[in-house]
Amino acid sequence: MTSELKKVSLVLVTGASGYVASHIVRLLLQKGYKVRGTVRSLTDEQKVKPLNDLYQNSRFPLQLVEVNLLNKDGWDDALKSCEFVIHVASPFPSKPPSQEEEVLKPAVDGTLLVLKACARAGSVRRVVLTSSVAAVHGETTVKEEQVYGPQNWTDEDSPFTDAYAKSKTLAEKTAWDFVRGLPEEQRFELVSINPGIVLGPMLTNVVGTSVFPIRKMMSMTMPLVPAVNFYLCDVRDVALAHWKAITVPEAAGKRFIIGSASIWFKEMSLILFEEFVKQGYWVFRRHCPYWLVWLTSFIDSSALLILPRIENVYKYDNSLMINLLKITPRNFKQTIIDTAYSLIERGLLPKRKWYTGPKERDSW
Repeated sequence: MTSELKKVSLVLVTGASGYVASHIVRLLLQKGYKVRGTVRSLTDEQKVKPLNDLYQNSRFPLQLVEVNLLNKDGWDDALKSCEFVIHVASPFPSKPPSQEEEVLKPAVDGTLLVLKACARAGSVRRVVLTSSVAAVHGETTVKEEQVYGPQNWTDEDSPFTDAYAKSKTLAEKTAWDFVRGLPEEQRFELVSINPGIVLGPMLTNVVGTSVFPIRKMMSMTMPLVPAVNFYLCDVRDVALAHWKAITVPEAAGKRFIIGSASIWFKEMSLILFEEFVKQGYWVFRRHCPYWLVWLTSFIDSSALLILPRIENVYKYDNSLMINLLKITPRNFKQTIIDTAYSLIERGLLPKRKWYTGPKERDSW
C-alpha cells in the first residue's frame, strides 16, 4: 500500500461516537483518510456535534450515516466504496444484564450483519474487529502465573464466564469463522484488536464504562478500594493499533492484545491521590474486604462484575503489539492521570479551588 493510497482510502468506523471509536476517527482524519462513521441517530446533537468537531483541519470532511446493528437497512449504502472497515460498535454493560441476550445479540448478530455487508460491498480489503482480552481469557478464574496470549480463547461455556466475555468471544469467533467460509472472490482480510480495560482522555462527553471507577474515586463515591486487578491499556494506544492494523500488511489474520500493565485498584487510587490531593481532591485508599463487596452487591449490581475477580491477577502477552505493530505502550500512570484530568476538563468532575490543570495535553 503506497502512501498516496492510504491518504485516499475510505474507512468505515462503526459506533463512531463511542469512547474508543472517537479516538480512531480523529486519528484517521489526522492521517488524511476519508472517514465515514456510523451512529444510531443523526439527530442526536450530543453525540454528533463532538464528532464533527474532532479534527477541524482534516483533508476530507467526516461523513456520518445512520444505521443500527440490529437492522440491516442502510448498511449497503454505508459500505459503498469503503476499502477498510473498523467495527468498534458493541455493548459494554456497567452492570450484569438481566438476560444474556441483551449483550449477546447486538455483539454477535451485529458483527455478522456488518461482515455480510462487507462481503456484498466488493470493495472492502480488510476488516479490523474491536474485540477484547475478554475473548482471550474472560473467565473470572486464573491459573497461577499464567500469561494469556493471542492463541488463547475464552471458554464461553464455562460457569466462570460472564455475559460480556461470552459476547466478545462469540462475536470474534463468529467473525473468524465467517471470513474463513467466504468464497475466494468475496474474501477480505480480518484483524482483531483485543484491548484490556481502556482508560485515557475522552474526546467527547461519552463516559466509557471502564472510566467510571476513576470518576467514582475522584468524586469520593468509592470510600474503600476492592482487591481487584485488571489489565490496563491507553485509549490512544488502542486507536493507534487500529490504524496500524489497516496499514501493516503482516497484520492480516492476527489477533493483537493491547495493554500496558496489570494493576490493582489500590495502585490506581495511590496514583490519583499523589497527583490530585494538592489540587483539592481526596481519593480513598483503604482496602475493601471481600465480605463488604459481597454485601454491596445486593444494593449495587455493578459490584457483581468485580466480586468473582477479587484477588485474581490477570496477565496478557502484548508482544505482537510491540514487535509487529511497533507500538510502545504508554506509561500506565500517565494514562490514569490523563483520564482524571479529562473528566475534570470536560465538566464531568468539578474543578476545585486549587485545581491547576494538566501539565501537557498535546497527545490528547
